[in-house]
Amino acid sequence: MTCNATLSFDATLAILRAAAIPLGREEIPLDKAGRRILADPVTARIDMPRYDAAAMDGYALAGALPDTGARVIGAVYPGQAWAGALGAGDAARIMTGAALPAGADRIIPLELVAEADGVVRPTAPPSARTHIRPRGSDMQAGSAILPAGTMLGPRALVTAAAADRGKVMCWRRPAVSVIACGDELTAPGSALDHANAVPDSLSQALLLLARQWGAKPLDASLLRDDVAAIRTAAEAALGACDVLVLAGGASRGDHDFAKAALVPLGLDIRFADIAMKPGKPAWYGRIGQRHVLGLPGNPTAAMTVARLFLAPLLRATGGRDFDGALRWREYRLVNDLDAPSPRERFLCARRADHGVAVIERQAASDQARLAQADLLIRIESGDFPERGALLNCLDF
Repeated sequence: MTCNATLSFDATLAILRAAAIPLGREEIPLDKAGRRILADPVTARIDMPRYDAAAMDGYALAGALPDTGARVIGAVYPGQAWAGALGAGDAARIMTGAALPAGADRIIPLELVAEADGVVRPTAPPSARTHIRPRGSDMQAGSAILPAGTMLGPRALVTAAAADRGKVMCWRRPAVSVIACGDELTAPGSALDHANAVPDSLSQALLLLARQWGAKPLDASLLRDDVAAIRTAAEAALGACDVLVLAGGASRGDHDFAKAALVPLGLDIRFADIAMKPGKPAWYGRIGQRHVLGLPGNPTAAMTVARLFLAPLLRATGGRDFDGALRWREYRLVNDLDAPSPRERFLCARRADHGVAVIERQAASDQARLAQADLLIRIESGDFPERGALLNCLDF
């Protein structure tokens, strides 16, 4: 059987990589910035600590604590200014984070002293540490503390908030809409009531994948194989989305209308017919500034293509590196493969003891085994790796 696809997987990626540029920047309030990507570095607006601060609960002292003790003349709490000053023989009760009183040069932790009748005395050998956090020892005003490209996860949000940043400049998230095409498709939960109907298993999965890769999922439309309906739905979706994903209608069957429906909208096809398995019918184009990705209707094929093409597209248009979505790692094959293929293959696999196991029955339409797969194995055309071979694998 001859494979008419001539565009290699790597050539396809090169086309997509060149087209996948960041969408733009927007300033985001910090309370809305979780998991967003910084377009500019975050610089500190203030020193942290803002003053020489106590690192322990204890007593602030001017000099060493004599065996006879020091007179306690006050207490210092975080967020409160203490107007007093310490001299020799004086001490002030102090809490962690409070500003060091004037004249103090050390903190004696509570567990090393005892206070009675207004005098604090040592109960253990003194510590060599001063237990003081110097002003600006964590960050200094004007210093860059988070580089551009950082994803604002929980720890990065701590840093940005500590820098006194109420807003941050981020890359705009790509907005994604999905159109699933197929006369046989119906909403999950209703197929039992309709003879010959098949649940639409892709729409919500693709929106979730989009969210996982930093996009803003919008909506999904479920349509029959009708050119006018597909065109109308696509035109409406393109008014709001940056990336339109069409699942189904990508092949050359009598009812595969996806590309044809979009041509009157200005579709500029950049690639189609890829020498890969599964995913040969996948295609990509532009309508103005909008990205349009066509996926096969078979679920395993669609999810494989989405992981290989949609994930890096969303990552790059959202301000991160394209190839960061395609970090291949080597695993050792622990079971046997079937016959070689004239096309480059991407097989569903799972992590196993001491390596990776290819999941049995690799069919583009399979769905029951899809949840078992956590890796994709890449196998060059014509290759037939034996058990024990090292294979390139990608998190699925």
